[in-house]
Amino acid sequence: MNGSEADWAVAGLWLAVIASGLYHGVNPGMGWPLAVSAGMMEKSPRALVAALWALAVGHLLAMFLMILPFSLLISLVYWQRQIRIGSSLLVMSFGAFRLIDRLHPRALARIKPTQLGLWSFAVAIAHGAGLMLAPIYLGLCESNGLDRGAAAGTLIRANLEMAVLVSIVHSGAMIAAGGLCAWLVYRYLGLKFVSRNWFNLDATWAVTLVLVGAVSLAVCLVGLH
Repeated sequence: MNGSEADWAVAGLWLAVIASGLYHGVNPGMGWPLAVSAGMMEKSPRALVAALWALAVGHLLAMFLMILPFSLLISLVYWQRQIRIGSSLLVMSFGAFRLIDRLHPRALARIKPTQLGLWSFAVAIAHGAGLMLAPIYLGLCESNGLDRGAAAGTLIRANLEMAVLVSIVHSGAMIAAGGLCAWLVYRYLGLKFVSRNWFNLDATWAVTLVLVGAVSLAVCLVGLH
């Protein structure tokens, strides 16, 4: 792969990070209707923004927590291919599981609506939001220019920095899309719009998990030859 192709590959991976964040943000299941509700109950846009901030923090922490183990594993440079294949298979398996089991974990129902940060964190974990980022993140790590001769400490530091950056970019896109939806409903459309036009992207999300895992696996296997 020449320099131009590598640049396009990296750009495509970052686009996937942003696109998945926008997708999460638009999905009502990730919490933006709760921000609308908070704003309307308090009759203040500040309450809406505060709720969005809590949702963003919870989502960001969930992303980083899910990527963190891979950021440490990827320092084992001689096992990078196996780790990427394993992460792809894991994402595909979780997507298939979500297609079969559509019910939300009971533990989510026990979290108070006022605990938005904790709720957002738990929902992101339960839906495998951070898990889907793992193959994308590993692809970015492989493209960061560090070779097998780099010291373990250098690899780990670089991978942790990448994990933080991926989590921030993804969560930023997520809250931007969700915040826009929340503001439009709060300011112009009203809660009746949500009740009449509710859409659930869980099934589509599960299919997306499978597809992302399959594409990542195919790219990794092609790279073996």
